[in-house]
Amino acid sequence: MSDIMRPIPFAQLMDWIFAEHETHGSIFGVRKVVRHEGGADPIFSERIETPFGPAAGPNSQLAQNIVASYVAGSRFFELKTVQVMDGEELSRCVAKPCIVAEDECYNCEWSTELTVPDAMDEYIKAWWACKLLSREFGLGAADGFVFNMSVGYDLEGIKSPKVDAYIEGMKDASATAIWAECRSWALANLGRFEHVDEAFVGSVSPHVSTSVTESTLHGCPPDEIERIATYLIREKHLNTYIKCNPTLLGYDYARTRLDGLGFDYIAFDDRHFVEDLQWADAVPMFERLMKLTGELGLAFGVKLTNTFPVDVTAGELPSEEMYMSGRSLYALTIHLARRISEQFAGKLRISYSGGADARNIRGLYEAGIWPITMATTVLKPGGYERFSQIAHILEGVTRKDSVDVAAVAALDDAVATSELYKKPIKPAKPHKLSEPLPLTSCFTAPCRGGCPIKQDIPAYLHAVDGGDLDEALRIVLSRNALPHITGNLCPHPCGSKCERAFYEPGGAKIRESKLVAAHGGFETVLAELRASPAAPVPGAHGKRVAVVGGGPAGLATAFFLTRAGAEVTIIERADTLGGVARLVIPEFRIPAADIDADVALCLAFGAKVQLGREVASVEELKAEGFTDVVVCVGAWAPGHVGLEYGREHDVLEFLTAAKAGEDLSALGTDIVIVGAGNTAMDAARVAKRLPGVENVRIVYRRTKRYMPADEEELREALEDGVEFCELLAPKGVADGALTCERMALGEPDDSGRRSPVPTGETVQVPATAVICAVGEHIEDGVYASAGVELDRKGRPAGCATGVDGVWAAGDCRRGPATFVEAIADAQQVAMAMVGASFDAYAAANAAATVEGCYERKGTLACAESPCANSRCLGCARVCEACCDVCPNRANVAIEVPGLAQHQVVHVDGMCNECGNCAVFCPWEGRPYKDKLTLFWSAEDMDNSENRGWLPLADGTARVRLASGVATYNVEDASCGLPEEVRLTILAVRDSYGYLISR
Repeated sequence: MSDIMRPIPFAQLMDWIFAEHETHGSIFGVRKVVRHEGGADPIFSERIETPFGPAAGPNSQLAQNIVASYVAGSRFFELKTVQVMDGEELSRCVAKPCIVAEDECYNCEWSTELTVPDAMDEYIKAWWACKLLSREFGLGAADGFVFNMSVGYDLEGIKSPKVDAYIEGMKDASATAIWAECRSWALANLGRFEHVDEAFVGSVSPHVSTSVTESTLHGCPPDEIERIATYLIREKHLNTYIKCNPTLLGYDYARTRLDGLGFDYIAFDDRHFVEDLQWADAVPMFERLMKLTGELGLAFGVKLTNTFPVDVTAGELPSEEMYMSGRSLYALTIHLARRISEQFAGKLRISYSGGADARNIRGLYEAGIWPITMATTVLKPGGYERFSQIAHILEGVTRKDSVDVAAVAALDDAVATSELYKKPIKPAKPHKLSEPLPLTSCFTAPCRGGCPIKQDIPAYLHAVDGGDLDEALRIVLSRNALPHITGNLCPHPCGSKCERAFYEPGGAKIRESKLVAAHGGFETVLAELRASPAAPVPGAHGKRVAVVGGGPAGLATAFFLTRAGAEVTIIERADTLGGVARLVIPEFRIPAADIDADVALCLAFGAKVQLGREVASVEELKAEGFTDVVVCVGAWAPGHVGLEYGREHDVLEFLTAAKAGEDLSALGTDIVIVGAGNTAMDAARVAKRLPGVENVRIVYRRTKRYMPADEEELREALEDGVEFCELLAPKGVADGALTCERMALGEPDDSGRRSPVPTGETVQVPATAVICAVGEHIEDGVYASAGVELDRKGRPAGCATGVDGVWAAGDCRRGPATFVEAIADAQQVAMAMVGASFDAYAAANAAATVEGCYERKGTLACAESPCANSRCLGCARVCEACCDVCPNRANVAIEVPGLAQHQVVHVDGMCNECGNCAVFCPWEGRPYKDKLTLFWSAEDMDNSENRGWLPLADGTARVRLASGVATYNVEDASCGLPEEVRLTILAVRDSYGYLISR
């Protein structure tokens, strides 16, 4: 069944490793194999080459998970917790899916879903595999890594026969059946090794673990915690860590710190803080246990920290409570590390796990905090290979044997100012494409799918990274007529779809790279366009088109139509082209030279221009011989706040006057902007720069979280000193004050934003002028004269207005629109009117090499690895996000002869339906449910609804697709299977046989 993991026998585990490494150079999908050639530092009575690895959790549950971590550079393994409740009994208690790691991580599982004996077998198999690989592949010293047990949750359970057998078996595995199985396989297969001999096999230590982390449930009494630790130390002679909960900090501190970093939406009460271990009890307990281990020659320390229990409020997981980790937990964990290091003057050993990743691990290690274990970072795209970068970051760092109290304090202080630990003000936009996940051939460029003009983003990023800026601009211009304007001002909806955004905020440098291409390639490409005649398409013959409006929509329309061979005249009522970008958007956001450059590009194919002309009707243009009229006027008609009294100023008039350099001193010292979109942010930032203005405030009836402005626009306004007055609805302005009614947030409306509810309370906001930045409208005179039917917002039915020969693009088509949406409308007009094509560079999505894509995987941008290029991961060539983020390696990408793309196969027997792959898949789909599935048994196939196949002994396959279940001879191309499915099944059988259970 899909949610039951089937441990892989040791022989198959090793066959898999050898076969995959030999044919693909990877091990369980890890290509960035790390080899340690330096020394190893002592820990307990053992040694570790690096001080990090996976935390007790999904990445240390199965043998293959541990092996993947090892080959990626990990050397300290906190094994997943075992307890008396295990196997099916535990699995029934874990709601599935159980992990969501989109930003901060949440989970609702806590210990291994295997039985305790099976868990021990997995850990011993991993021990053997890592020992053999260390020698055979030269990965490091055979004794250079450490396995750390984790047990819970009460003393009675830990003393139970099966948990006790686990502890003893891990302390000395020599008498266990699995030890004998692994050892026998190694001896029987010495001929497969080049560097492993009988003596090495005999030298493998059966002492798998000499240390333990005590994990206790929330609410465990302090005397029980101490009894468990004392038992593990005195009776089991184990080096012991006690896992501490963040609740040691107290409710008030945790609430205040998380609120201050923008995590105010995370809900929890004080219950666990009251019930959990208290600071006053913890300190003397730790002192006693330090004394005890000192007397017995063992080590004692604290593990910081456990995950943090919070409420499920938005359906994140199918449970009532979930456990938080990741960057939000770092803020709490590092402060607890500070308190403990200060209390014990750096003498108490700290094992760390709480939001550690490539960007902070060096600071932690340099502060004397180690070992460091991680879960959240390797549950994100890049997966286990994120460990590889960390291994290189820590190369050459000198280990400290005690905690540097001042250094920890500095790390704690830095949280308040670091963007790494701040939640964006506004909720993240949906990152998934609104399309179902394909069964096969699913690699796509989600950025392209999220772009209104379907820009060939990976292609031009690849060209920019390669230094070919001319070609990059050619690619951009194939679909985007305004590379300079969008390079400065596009809200880049593509960025919300970018898989790189799961590495660092903002994702790939899409907009920035476009502007680099525009600046670097402009002179050459403009000359090419002017020298090259248009490439007429049949539909352009005889077309003479009037474009009414010379703003971004009109310019783009002229560009696409003249490129296709139509004759175009732009008619603009102003004395210059550029529209809002030219007349309204402030200079500090886009230089005039960049607007000039885009105008030049748009006129390169010969479009004519008439300036200073107001068009009264379509009829006058038709009378001049124009076959078609494209209305591209902007949303210039003012909106209204609806003040009960007092004067309001129109935002576009204000911005136009400010850009023209007019004297606006009459507006006074205190300017209030009513509205919360990007135009309101522009107005506020411009007002801040006016001479004599002392205060600029934005009044909005909701909170910043629900403002329509883009995150970066909002942040820039805040950085400029704009004051935000939230939950205020304006009523009227008089005597230098705007009277507002205070609002409260009610239930969400149709847009998902919580509706403002009046409270009846009024407040006064100083206001010498009020600027309305809401509800700009379309001037509909041209529409009315042509008989175009409009909706209640003054918009036509679409780019084709319903009146023959009358078209619409931009604001007058959809209401106030972004520049990229205006370009999308221009595309639609050109395609519908003359049959223009925009596919010149469609195939260039695959420009990046497979090797280049794999090289970029897992590497975060940080001080040690700044990622100077565009950061594009090349998803259209190599996505594999579902493979990266699967802890169990249950999603596997394979090469299929005859198919251009790699195919993803889901291996049912390795999946426990944690759901993590569904979080990061760019499609609306769940790879663990929706990808072609390989089953290991008829029982598992019958207990699953997945489309997939079961290999049969005679070489045929039992296949289930939407049409039903049947047996097929996959050798026969005419067997009736979809060809991509048939070829994938063949590829697994012939080239990836190690995936098939034997």
